[in-house]
Amino acid sequence: MRTKVEFVLMVACAALIYGCASTVPTELVDARLAYEKASVGPAVSLAPDELHKAKVALDVAEKSFSNDAGSYQTADLAYVAQRKAEMAGVKGSIAMEQKNKAQSDADFQKKQGEILAKKSQDLQEQSQHLAKARTDLSDAERNSKEIAAQLAKEQKAVLEAKANTAMAEAQSADAQAKLAALAAKEDERGLVISLSGSILFRSNEDMLMPGAEARLDQVVEALVASKNRSVVVEGYTDSNGSDAYNSGLSQRRADSVRNYIVFKGYPAERVLAKGMGEGRPIADNATSEGRANNRRVEIILKDQVAMKN
Repeated sequence: MRTKVEFVLMVACAALIYGCASTVPTELVDARLAYEKASVGPAVSLAPDELHKAKVALDVAEKSFSNDAGSYQTADLAYVAQRKAEMAGVKGSIAMEQKNKAQSDADFQKKQGEILAKKSQDLQEQSQHLAKARTDLSDAERNSKEIAAQLAKEQKAVLEAKANTAMAEAQSADAQAKLAALAAKEDERGLVISLSGSILFRSNEDMLMPGAEARLDQVVEALVASKNRSVVVEGYTDSNGSDAYNSGLSQRRADSVRNYIVFKGYPAERVLAKGMGEGRPIADNATSEGRANNRRVEIILKDQVAMKN
């Protein structure tokens, strides 16, 4: 919360200071805001080199503006500075996610080690008890000992089977819970996870942005843990552009998301991509907000494994 407040204050101060000077190009304003945002994020400690490059680029743009406020070069330099600041922010976020994942992996390995150590100790104690029991048995009781050993083996097998079943059920339940948490709604198609096009793709492009993978990974992780579902990826656009263009763009975007899900380990035969164009709008295309809501990708989870095109 404190970081967000500091960021807002910094932006407000910047706007107050710069508002008193000559008219500032939009590109330079965007570059300043992009750098201010990156400078209060994880890039400060996790991507300092990229943040420094962004600062140097912004300083160059500021100097150009001071020398000639109306030059086209200032706008070009500001755009470069903005892109570098955004890249620093993205790299900082990715590095933070990687750091958190590494810590989670380390905690998981530690917990697994403790579980294995406990199991090893239990097995050792059981072996000692069995050895003592065998020592106490006489030759006359040999047949009984063999029967007891066989019974113990069978009981162990039953316990292991129950443990494996319980673990599988727990993993499945966890996966189902994660999928339910991610799903925004449920309709006649199944559980629907709706992702805004602005967090997945740049305008009029069908290649996933670097930051989109982290959001998709949450969905893929839950899907891979529960592979009994069929998945339909539907791409949608707003009403701008021709029907043919929107249909093609939505199909390519749906294909990109499908390919990423398959690349991360989900069975390809269970994932279908559909380009829906401007169909099934969820908001009014007459407003910019409505169009933004309509530009989306929906991931639909079905119970049955088989799918028909």
